[in-house]
Amino acid sequence: MHETKTGLLLMIAGAKGAIASTIAVSSTILRHDGGQGIGGLTTTDKFAFLGPADQLRMAGWDTQGRGMVEALAYHGVIPDDVWRPYAGFFPDVEVRPAPDQKISLGRQVESIQADIRDFQKRYPGFRAVLVNLLPASWDISQSHRMRTLDELMAESPQGPPDLAYTIAAVLSNVPVVNFTPNTVEIRSVVDRAEAHGIPMAGRDGKTGQTYFKVVLASAFKARALEVDGWYSLNILGNEDGRNLMDPDRACGKLQNKTRLLDDILGYGVGQKKFGEPAHKVHIDYYAPRGDAKEAWDVIDFSGLFGLPMSLRLNLQGRDSILAAPMVIDLARWVSALHTAGMGGPAVDLGFFFKKPVGPNPALTFQDQLSALDRLEQKINHALGVQGASSQA
Repeated sequence: MHETKTGLLLMIAGAKGAIASTIAVSSTILRHDGGQGIGGLTTTDKFAFLGPADQLRMAGWDTQGRGMVEALAYHGVIPDDVWRPYAGFFPDVEVRPAPDQKISLGRQVESIQADIRDFQKRYPGFRAVLVNLLPASWDISQSHRMRTLDELMAESPQGPPDLAYTIAAVLSNVPVVNFTPNTVEIRSVVDRAEAHGIPMAGRDGKTGQTYFKVVLASAFKARALEVDGWYSLNILGNEDGRNLMDPDRACGKLQNKTRLLDDILGYGVGQKKFGEPAHKVHIDYYAPRGDAKEAWDVIDFSGLFGLPMSLRLNLQGRDSILAAPMVIDLARWVSALHTAGMGGPAVDLGFFFKKPVGPNPALTFQDQLSALDRLEQKINHALGVQGASSQA
């Protein structure tokens, strides 16, 4: 089947994971029911030149042999009565096997590029975006020595599996959203993206606890209240939580969560009062929670005369329900940037990420919202679009 409408094609690495399967249901409901019940999207009234937000298609790759219906039942994110009426449409979501990790990086890239071409042929007129939703992995070693993409692929270093997807997308003139904590923004890849006007947005989607941490830290900074300590605990029982029990895989996400606070406040939390860091972040796998993550924050701060005060925050969120609309929004942002010829790291999309890629990212909540406003205006100006929205 081939479609000739104009819309957005999300090509997802990790297409049968909890977030991706949630996107599959969301995109299907958007297309067939006008998005009834779909909340959390912030770009539906932006970038009319991309076509309506309900014109959304999905394809991708996964190592899992289960079908999309099985994936939805396995993850248990969305109640059966919400997604089962649309189960007949899920076979339209083409998910191909992930390339063999034992073959060279170059051959993996070639395989993914071939798939990208096939996906684009199936949806002519659709703007394609590569979305990385693979599990947290490990950092690539010695990447600084590899000055070109050819060197990177020829040496075939041990590194995160999502690197092959990123390179394949950039070589295929497809913008990239890296929602994972994995470092795929290797210098040679970024150089190629900048030279060819291909946007790259990342890193590490800021969905729940960290989002509110940015809001609160910005509020403390605005009132000149000294943060003396901040303890954060997350419990979740999905595949992401199980994966993060591996210290090597969790280190990047923990660092992103920890460093962000000091960057916003402009000082090391606890250093002034205790002479050592007092910002603790823990993630624990707890099977009964499933995708319904719970997070606790204990914040100790001081005001006039150094008198101590504290704040408690308990978030009972849903990981994939919070993440899926953000991924769709990001896909529309990078597609708009690509259309406007604005490539390279999209640092002004830092609102969406724990570790924004690019120089001098906005840090406080208000500055991140302002950066989104300015970026929308730049895109509209580049394309000669009138009446840019003043809301981010």
